[in-house]
Amino acid sequence: MGKLTRWLLPHPALTVLLAIVWILLQNQFSWGMAVFGLILGVIIPIGTARWWPDRPKDFAFGKMLVYCGIVLYDIIAANIEVAWIVLTKSNANMRPNWVVVPLDLKSPEAITILAGTITLTPGTVSADLSSEGHSILVHALDADDPEAVRDEIKTRYERRLKEIFE
Repeated sequence: MGKLTRWLLPHPALTVLLAIVWILLQNQFSWGMAVFGLILGVIIPIGTARWWPDRPKDFAFGKMLVYCGIVLYDIIAANIEVAWIVLTKSNANMRPNWVVVPLDLKSPEAITILAGTITLTPGTVSADLSSEGHSILVHALDADDPEAVRDEIKTRYERRLKEIFE
C-alpha cells in the first residue's frame, strides 16, 4: 500500500464498517446517504489514526466475518439455552462457576474482542483480566464442567482470534 493510500485509508476495514453502519442507521437507503457514509468512513479513521499506532498489521478480514457469523449464531443459541435454564431450573439446581481461561493471545485488540464475545454471549460474563494479560476470569451461569467451558472458549473463540490477529 502506497503512502497516499495509507494516509487516505489508514483503516480500510473500519472505513467499510463505518459506511455500512451509517447506511443501516438511516432506515432507508439513498445514494446520498451511502456517499455520506463513505465520506464519514474515510474522515473518521483519518482523524483517529494517530491514536492507533500499534494497530494490527495483518488483519484477516474474511476470517473476521466468519468469526462474527459464529458469534451471532452462538448468541442466538445461548439466548435460547439461558431462557430454558431460567424457565425450567430452580436456583438450587444451577451450577454457577468461575472459570479461569489462560490466554495465548498477545494482541490487546484480540483480547478485547474475546472478552466482549464472552460477555455478549448470554450465560457467560468476562469478569476480570489478569494484570499481565495472561488469563481472563469468566463467570458461567450454569456449568457442570468448568474445564469444558474453558476449552470451548479457547477452541471456538480464542483459536480463531489468534488466526485473525496474529
